[in-house]
Parts: sequence; structure tokens; C-alpha cells
Amino acid sequence: MWKNLMVIIIISIGAFYAIPNLFGEDHAVQVVATRGAEVSASTMSTVNEVLKSKGIAVKRSELENGQLLVRVNNGEEQLLAKEAISDALGDKYTVALNLAPATPEWLEAMGGSPMKLGLDLRGGVHFLMEVDMGEAIRKMTEAKVADFRTDLRAEKIRYAGIRNGAKGIEIKFRDAETLTKAENFLKSRSNDMVFQDKTVGDDYVLVANPSEAYLKQIKEEALQQNITTLRNRVNELGVAEPVVQRQGAERIIVELPGVQDTARAKEILSATASIEFHMVDEKADVQAAMSGRVPAGSELYQRRTGGPVVLKKAVMLTGDHIQGAQPSFDEYSRPQVAINLDAKGGSIFSNVTKDNIGKPMATLFIEYKDTGEKNADGSVKMKKIEEVISVATIQARLGRNFVITGLEHAEAQNLALLLRAGALIAPVYIVEERTIGPSLGKENIDNGMQAMIWGMAVVLIFMLVYYRGFGLIANLALTANLVMVVGVMSMIPGAVLTLPGIAGMVLTVGMAVDGNVLIYERIREELRNGRSVQQAIHEGYGNAFSTIADANITTFMTALILFAVGTGAVKGFAVTLMIGIATSMFTCIVGTRSIVNAIWGGKRVKKLSI
Repeated sequence: MWKNLMVIIIISIGAFYAIPNLFGEDHAVQVVATRGAEVSASTMSTVNEVLKSKGIAVKRSELENGQLLVRVNNGEEQLLAKEAISDALGDKYTVALNLAPATPEWLEAMGGSPMKLGLDLRGGVHFLMEVDMGEAIRKMTEAKVADFRTDLRAEKIRYAGIRNGAKGIEIKFRDAETLTKAENFLKSRSNDMVFQDKTVGDDYVLVANPSEAYLKQIKEEALQQNITTLRNRVNELGVAEPVVQRQGAERIIVELPGVQDTARAKEILSATASIEFHMVDEKADVQAAMSGRVPAGSELYQRRTGGPVVLKKAVMLTGDHIQGAQPSFDEYSRPQVAINLDAKGGSIFSNVTKDNIGKPMATLFIEYKDTGEKNADGSVKMKKIEEVISVATIQARLGRNFVITGLEHAEAQNLALLLRAGALIAPVYIVEERTIGPSLGKENIDNGMQAMIWGMAVVLIFMLVYYRGFGLIANLALTANLVMVVGVMSMIPGAVLTLPGIAGMVLTVGMAVDGNVLIYERIREELRNGRSVQQAIHEGYGNAFSTIADANITTFMTALILFAVGTGAVKGFAVTLMIGIATSMFTCIVGTRSIVNAIWGGKRVKKLSI
């Protein structure tokens, strides 16, 4: 009885989680508030009124966890709705395209959700992103300015000033002899820079610009580094089967199949948040700084909580040394981010804080935002946002582990993700966003589904004709097996069904029916040897088990290796095959045995229709 109950319960659970796949998906637009805004009932009302005025029918609007999801009828209305909502709400909100499951609310409340489909079967969200190469070059020149200062001081070559000007890095000297000496020295240290003497009268100026080869290298490194960082961010989002690849010299394509929170994906992918640690300039007069008299070597910033603060320009530590970052809460349930530095960063931070115990240190939050405007060259105009999120007194020497406070909960989550995935070497902005159809095309997908359906039908017919009543039992087990595969795929968060995955399902059908064939042939053999019906059934299931287990275990191990070393479609095939092997072992051995026992177990039968 307990085995029969187990079979019923397990198959029922598989069927329950497979049901959501029957309802399909809705085209939707998702609205999420950025810092300083809130998605509320009034926002939902505004959105619904705007769409009504545009003649766009709304199937359903849902406000949950501070996010608004508006379902519409088709892809064309989805694009129109996105544009209308973006215009109505402005830049304080992130508006993104989405594909939302049409699962009934009661089923969703019980944890039911459809399985995720890959780009080849379903399509997804497509972002075309462009790297701000101007900002990458600016960062390089800023680093060179700092290097030139350090090198000239180390060589004891006096200079009047170094700045990053419109014509390049300008280094001023007091006489021609010092300029010549500095030029020869810097040329020996910086082969990738081109130096020109731009002296006019008594104004001795040496101008440095990156060579063409170095500029090309900077752009290539910026693109490759950003691709790596975007891949890390996609992985942190938990998106399965993503596509992240370059397009041309400055653009990156990101395609995300089955993403249910495209607004957050859009926000995380394009975010350029980073942090820096600076000492507070305690000697500076804040009121004087606000009127423009900022001390040399310091800069005026605004606190997030309000009010100005003067920080020293010297950066104690940047986010480049962060090895790990996890959001958490302090003892007062306030959001914070626990930071873990690498060895070098820990050493730097330890030395800096050791010498500044009792002094205030500030955490500077830096972010670039798309203004929606264009520069003269046609590129998107980015706005740099810098604000102090916390000021704390250094109580003791800090090491590799510490926490950052002063953030909201959602912001702490995003900042931790961004710091773990790595900072973008240059800002990226989305130049195109759209939902995409299946990459293999409808015809190929239909052919794949037809192959599975007809293959399954032929197997079912053969089993029914050849084994009669036992064939019907095998067919029930095969159907239950497919339902359980779909149910398990829907339950596992990272599982994605691709066209190779469908091939894995077809192979699973073959493996499952192979197990039943082995059992039934062994029963036939026992009957020929004069065994009774009950003995033949018992021996057939008992003796065939080891053979079935051996065959399935070796196949499972092969699928496990494919999953471990494979990528993309190969991994999708392996996941489906492993799940199918596990469910087929259950249905063909335990499931069919329960049915056979229920029909013939308690009867005196002299003959079986096998």
C-alpha cells in the first residue's frame, strides 16, 4: 500500500507542476522605480489611463513587491505600451519589455510556474549595448596623469602643473632644460604615449597623447572587459542559456531567454555603480567650499541624507580590489553590504586606516545614468552621479573584511551584485531593446515537436499491439514519465528546455520503453519455463532490475559528464536526459509494478496477455 501511495503522490506532484505549461505567456510591460521614486497604486492608475487614451487594451495590471506588470494582447501593442508608459512616467522609472506566464493566480500561489524555454524555442529579450569609449579613454588619461606625477616626483623633476586638457595631458615646466629632461625620461617610461613640445614664449608645455596603437588597445580591452563583466552579471541574475557577444568595435549583444524580471536585468546590465573610499577633509570650511573656495587637493560632495561634505581627492581604495560582496542587515535591521577585499586591497586598506584612527572616512557612490540626450557626435549623453552614502569614524585598523552602510534594501542588493560581478571599465548604454522570437524559427520548432509526437505515437502503438494489456500499462508509464519530466523541469529554477532538450526527451522515451521490454521479455521467458503467473511477474521485475539499472546508470554518468564540461545546447540536452533517466527508472520499474500488482496481484490467473 505505501508503495502504491508513493507512486500516486509522486506522479500527482509531477502533474501539478507540469500543468502551468498549458497556459502559455502574455506580452507584458514591467515598471520599476529607480532611486527617489515609488511604484504605487496611483502609478498603476496613471499607466492604465495612458494606455486607455492610446487605445491599447490592458488584459491585467498587477502591482506586487514595488513593481508594476501590465499585460497586453500582443507584441505590437507591447512596444506601443512601452513607449507610452516611458513618455508618461519619465526617467525616474525603468520600463522594460517582458514575457509573463499566463498561469492562474491560484496556481501561482501554490508555487506552480512553467518551465523556462531557451532562445531557440521561445525567444526572449534582446539588448544592443554600446560602450562609451570616450569615458574609457578619459579614465586612461586620468590614470596617466597620476602616473606622471608619481614618476616625475620619484625622479625629482620639478613641474609647475599637470592637467588633462582638451589637446591631451599638459605638463607645465619653468624652463626648457627641465622640459627636455622630463620628455626624455617620460618617453623611456611610456612607450605607448606620444610626446610633443608645445612651448610658446615662456610657457613651457609638454603635451602627451596616446598613440593610435594604444588607443586601439584601450578600446579592445574596454570591450572585452565589459563583455566579461556583463557575463558575470547575467550569471548573478541566474539567467540560463544567455547570449553575450560583441558586435563590431564598440557594441555588445545581450540576449536573455525566459527572463521574468527584465526591468531589473536592464538596470543591472547597464549600471556602472562603483565605490571609492576617501578621507574627510576636517580642516576644510564647508561654507567656503559651497561658495566655490574648495581647498587644493579636496572636493565638495553631497551626502545622500542631505548636506555637503568636503573629501580629499586622494582615493584610499577603489572597488577594483573587492573580491566578494553580500547584502545583509545590521543589529538594527538596517541594510548593509559586507565587503571582502583581495590580499592587495586588504593590505592597502590596513595601512591607510592604521594611520587615520579616530578620523572620519567617507564611502563615495559613483554611478552613470543615461540622460536620454545625444552628444554632438551622436553618442548618448551620460550623467555622472557622485554622492556620499556614509561617513564613519575609523575606530580601529581595518583589514580585508568590513561593511558599507547607508543604503536602501534594493540598492544594497544591486550594489552587492555589481561589486561581485566586477565594475564596467566604461559605461554602457542600451541603444536597442526588443523581444525576439525563437532563433530556430517556427518551422524548425514544429518539426522537432512533430518528431517527438510521432516517435512517441509509434512506440505507443507498437507496445500496445505487441504486449497487449501489458503494453497499455507501459504506455501509461511512458505518458506519466513525460509529464514528470516536464514537472521536474518546471520545478528546477535553472533548468531550461531547448530543442536538444526535446531530443533528450525522445531518447528518454526510448530508455523508458527499453526497461519495460526487458521486464516483459523476462516474464515471457519465466512463463515458458513453467513458472506460475505470480512467480513469472515477480522474477521478471526482480531479475530485470539489475540490467535496467546498469544501462541507466552508465547513461546517467555520461549525461553528468556532458553537463559538467558542456555549454549551451549540450548542457540543456544533458539536464533533460538526466531528469528523464531518473523519472523513467521510477515509472518503468515502480510505476508499472504497482499497476500490474493492482490488476493481477491478488488473482489466480493461469494466462497473461503478453
